[in-house]
Amino acid sequence: MQTIGVVGAGTMGSGISQLAALSGFKVLMHDSQPGAVLRAKDRIAGRLNRSAARGQIVAGAVEDAMDRLMDAPLEDFHEAELVIEAVVEVMDVKKSVFRALDAIVRPEAILATNTSSFSITELSRSTSRPSQFLGMHFFNPAPVMKLVELVRGEDTSDETVIYVQEISRILGKETVVVQKDTPGFVVNRILMPLFIEAMRILEEGVASKEDIDKAVQLGLNHPMGPLTLADFTGLDVDLEVMDYLYDEFHDDRFAAPQVLRRLVRAGRLGKKNGRGFYQY
Repeated sequence: MQTIGVVGAGTMGSGISQLAALSGFKVLMHDSQPGAVLRAKDRIAGRLNRSAARGQIVAGAVEDAMDRLMDAPLEDFHEAELVIEAVVEVMDVKKSVFRALDAIVRPEAILATNTSSFSITELSRSTSRPSQFLGMHFFNPAPVMKLVELVRGEDTSDETVIYVQEISRILGKETVVVQKDTPGFVVNRILMPLFIEAMRILEEGVASKEDIDKAVQLGLNHPMGPLTLADFTGLDVDLEVMDYLYDEFHDDRFAAPQVLRRLVRAGRLGKKNGRGFYQY
């Protein structure tokens, strides 16, 4: 049985861990917050049991998958052939995680980051193995969304890409290979300007939030409107990505609207109206 390590037990880390365990991998889970892995395993068990009740997976698969999920100290990650980082979207935090992993995992192991925007090359050079490093960008919810963006750094080897493509196939995913290490990769380069323009239209009073979402759903055949999707992805995350893209490109296409900054600020102050455009 191959072993995958996942660092981070939040929304993305737990989703990736669930997917890997259900696909037959032994999964080492680690999070710096005490109790985070246990809470993540409880959420995973709940999701899998609901899937079994709906007949989407066989009942026995739940127990088997849960048995493959291990709460592990970082030192145990020397077992893993592939380690996926899914911690907070802060460059210095990610670099710190990779420096620690680089000293622990076996020389031939591959390191991957689930970052949605950051430079793969910069992250890879915090390790001694930039040729065995790439972006492996899952989408939320990871067990459901079919796409994984595989992002090459300047030093990523063809062998690394081919290996992770095969792992992604076993996980039931389709992949696109981002050949150039550019901020935002493919999806967020397209998505963030869509979010921004929808928010600007709302700010200008052109249409209500409901009609903006309805227009995009019915006029462009999107399954979800941009303001609903922005809430779902997390307004604080959206703002961080926009600010990063703006700093990298110095292009007003990526300048975050004031309505978003106000909502994020209100959310950080614990105000109810800071939860999102629809206050989820």
